[in-house]
Amino acid sequence: MRKIPLVFTIFFFSSIKIVAQDTTNLMNQLETETAKNKIVYATATFKTTRIVDGQSVENLPQHVLDVRISHRFGPVSGGIYNFFGLDNATMRLGFDYGITNGIMVGIGHSTYQKTYDSFLKIRLLRQSSGARNMPVTVSFVTVIAANTLKLFDSVKTDFGARVSFVYQLLIARKFSENFALQVMPVFIHEDEISFAHNDQNVFSVGIGGRQKISKRVNLNAEYYYQLPATKAPGSYNVFSLGVDIGTGGHVFQLHFTNSIGLTEKSFISETTGQWAKSNIMFGFNISRVFQLK
Repeated sequence: MRKIPLVFTIFFFSSIKIVAQDTTNLMNQLETETAKNKIVYATATFKTTRIVDGQSVENLPQHVLDVRISHRFGPVSGGIYNFFGLDNATMRLGFDYGITNGIMVGIGHSTYQKTYDSFLKIRLLRQSSGARNMPVTVSFVTVIAANTLKLFDSVKTDFGARVSFVYQLLIARKFSENFALQVMPVFIHEDEISFAHNDQNVFSVGIGGRQKISKRVNLNAEYYYQLPATKAPGSYNVFSLGVDIGTGGHVFQLHFTNSIGLTEKSFISETTGQWAKSNIMFGFNISRVFQLK
C-alpha cells in the first residue's frame, strides 16, 4: 500500500513534464509559422539619405523635414598659404521633405556655379524577409539643376542651355547590421555651359558602401565610373570617403573627395581633381531633421 502513492507521484510529475514539453513545442511551431507569415523589412541600410554626396536608398519618414548644409573646401595641396584649402569653400543649402514614407522631394542652392537644384526620390522595392522575400531595396531618383552663373556679355544663352537632368536607379542590399552596399547606374543630360562636354549625354555607374564602426559612427565610401565613350576630356571619376557621426537629431559627416561640386551633375561628370595629384578636398555635411506633423 505504501508503494502506490510513490508510483502515482512519479506518474503525475512525468505527465506534467510531457505536457510542458508538448506546450513548448507547440508555441515554438506557432512562433515559426507567425514569423513566416510576417513581412520583416530591412531598416537603416544607410545612416542618412546620402552616402557621401550621392543619394542612398534611405527615405525621410512622412512629414519630416531635413535641413542639410554641405561645405566643400579647396584642395589640401594648397598648403599653408591657403590653409590646406580651408581659405576656399563652396556651400550647398538644401531642404528635403518626406511626402510619404516612400516618396521624398528636395530643393537646394549651391555656390558652385550658382546652381539651383531639385529632386524627387521614389522607393520602388524594399528589402524584406519572411512572407515576402525581397533581396534588395530599389529607388528611382531624378534631379533637375540650373547653372545661373553670369557669363560674359558676348556669350548669350537661353535658360534651356543652363539646365541639366539626372536619372538614376539606386539598388542596395543590407548584408548585416554592420555592412551595406549600393549600386547606382546613372544617366546625365548635361547643360551647355558648365563644362566642355563632347557629348551632352553621360552614362555612369556608381558603387557605395557603409561599414558600421560603432552605434553612432559609420564609415562610408562611394565611387562613380564614367563610361569612356561619354566621358568629357579633363574629367575624372570621383571617389569619396566619409565618416557619419550621429548625435541625436543631428548627423555630422566628415569626408575627403576629389570633387568640388555638390550636385550630381557636377561631382559625377565634372570632377577635375585627382587623388594621385593630391587634388583632395576636405568637407563636411550637417543634417538636422524636424518633425512637422
